[in-house]
Amino acid sequence: MTVAVFFGCAFIAFGPALALFIFTIARDPLRVIILIAGAFFWLLSLLLSSLVWFIAVKASRQEEATAQKGLLIFGVMFSVVLQEVFRFAYYRLLRKANEGLAAISEENLSPISIRQMAYVAGLGFGIMSGAFSMINILSDSLGPGTVGIFGDSQYYFITSAFMTLAMTLLHTFWGVVFFDSCERNRWWAVAVVLSLHLLVSGLVSPSPSHRSRAVRTHNTCADKRP
Repeated sequence: MTVAVFFGCAFIAFGPALALFIFTIARDPLRVIILIAGAFFWLLSLLLSSLVWFIAVKASRQEEATAQKGLLIFGVMFSVVLQEVFRFAYYRLLRKANEGLAAISEENLSPISIRQMAYVAGLGFGIMSGAFSMINILSDSLGPGTVGIFGDSQYYFITSAFMTLAMTLLHTFWGVVFFDSCERNRWWAVAVVLSLHLLVSGLVSPSPSHRSRAVRTHNTCADKRP
């Protein structure tokens, strides 16, 4: 049963992104490079936000619940803002690269448009974001234990899979809107993307105690084995 949960949740979370990659990106080496670079930029934002989070945790009073809650809110907001800053930096890099590709082309045309770059870069952000949010949950789904056997929700894993799927697709949509807004100097649309990213991240971010309780319930059967 645990293997079925693992593969089911994995296909729910990453199936659409995998299909988009196979049918729209895999055949074009330039798009693959842009996808990988986009994922790398998201990793850079994660590295920097993790460093700031580590420093903030060490500097805070870990025994105070109010301080920890405020620290969690700060961490989510800072991480989202940093992701959008790196998205803008990646847009500027791709813009320069696009101009260079057009300059060396015989027809003075780039082989890939900014909108196509936006889609591929957004998907790269989404895939890497989904991988980091789901990989530990998929590892827990392999067992031992059974979710919900002691009264907690039985839908923890499948709900997490759908949330990961939603965030992956949202990153793709946000990338397209963000790049197009930068191209047309519509900074209000960039602010809308940032606001929606903050809103969604705040809604789907579970408290640490909730996740630890779900994982603890999952592993209780194994702990009680003779």
